[in-house]
Amino acid sequence: MTNAAPGGPAPVHPVADLLLRAWRGPRQPVDGSWSRTPSWRDGVHAVVSVTGRAVVTAPDDVTDTELADLGVDGWGHAHDPRVMTRLAGRDGWVDVLDAVLLAEGTGAPDPRLVLRPDLRDHPRVHHALPIRGDVRVFGLEGDDTTVLTLATGLGGLTEMSFEVGPTHRGAGLGTALAAAARGLVPAGHPVVACVSPGNVPSLRALLTAGFEPVGSVQVYRPDR
Repeated sequence: MTNAAPGGPAPVHPVADLLLRAWRGPRQPVDGSWSRTPSWRDGVHAVVSVTGRAVVTAPDDVTDTELADLGVDGWGHAHDPRVMTRLAGRDGWVDVLDAVLLAEGTGAPDPRLVLRPDLRDHPRVHHALPIRGDVRVFGLEGDDTTVLTLATGLGGLTEMSFEVGPTHRGAGLGTALAAAARGLVPAGHPVVACVSPGNVPSLRALLTAGFEPVGSVQVYRPDR
């Protein structure tokens, strides 16, 4: 899945390949192995793990030997804080450890969801802009606190994120937004959602909307 024939579709980035195989197969051996690959986006890197495997994108000044000495493997140790500190550097930025979930697009947009470029100052949008490309901002008419972003994200895959405004929480809007994100993606195409395991309401909303857990990720931006 990482190679493409001449004139065929663009090659799939190894991070995307790892996630798509964990989601729909063909599955790779569960052997604790890890590999290193260039990032899919300048200045943005990640450590991604699935069952028994990991992929690391790293700046050039971090050697494979250093990573191996720090205990990087496919059994979860790729997310060791010492690994992330070395990768990001003293003044780099490291995102929280997120669960990665995938779903198929449905190609059936929810008419309640509209483009809201006026919400680009929303904290959820500010989080997305430095680490994703082609960020589009959606929301609800008359609600300046609920937002959904759709962008080119992890491994070059389509990635969504959302936040439900405080006055609308507990009424199922998160599930509706997650389903609406699927509706913005062509039928059958993958869409990624990353969520902190501790954010139980959002995790439940994604699961209810048909997203399936496939792995974990920490995105980071090095200080050099």
